[in-house]
Amino acid sequence: MNAEDFFALTGYQFRQQDLLQQALTHRSFSRSNNNERLEFLGDSVLNLIISNHIYQRFRDADEGNLSRIRASLVKEATLAEVARSIKLGDHVNLGGGELKSGGHRRESILSDALEAVIGAIYLDSDYPRTETAVLRLFQQQLDRIDTTASLKDPKTRLQEYLQARQQGLPEYRVDKTSGRSHAQLFTVSCAIGENGLESRGSGTSRKKAEQHAAQKMLEKLGL
Repeated sequence: MNAEDFFALTGYQFRQQDLLQQALTHRSFSRSNNNERLEFLGDSVLNLIISNHIYQRFRDADEGNLSRIRASLVKEATLAEVARSIKLGDHVNLGGGELKSGGHRRESILSDALEAVIGAIYLDSDYPRTETAVLRLFQQQLDRIDTTASLKDPKTRLQEYLQARQQGLPEYRVDKTSGRSHAQLFTVSCAIGENGLESRGSGTSRKKAEQHAAQKMLEKLGL
């Protein structure tokens, strides 16, 4: 993909073509000049932009609710969805093995490439222009945020999801408690009997660990 093609798809014009090419190069294609460092940078830039946007937009949301909204936007499945919307997978440079196995469709590769592209845009321009590009890329996902669902805690969301499908309630089990009494860490499993799914979460209280486990289960269910 050249800078003109990228501009046509996203509205952002790269000045440094080499940055764009690096962002689109998977480690299977080149071990020395791939997109892993740009992915690292892009992940942080993306989180800051999304955090600032939802902080300004949802002024009544507390820290926990803001975290849940952000998680729904920056998770792998959402990033891959955005990447597909601009056909990013068609332009990722992959090694032979990844090409044969359909790597250009794999969510992990698509999401990593999108984060790398965001990192490249930041290096190619500045924060304001990167923010504009990111919010444009995520416009559909931002427009369809369901605040009614997003502002509910993970355990409630999971319970409502199962009840709507006439399935039994999830079961939570404390697997491990470690640390001293004033600084304990709880590890909790969440299991859904009907489909055999199980997730695990941790936290400084049983309640927090259960919420974490429920969030992991929601992610497994693609929610």
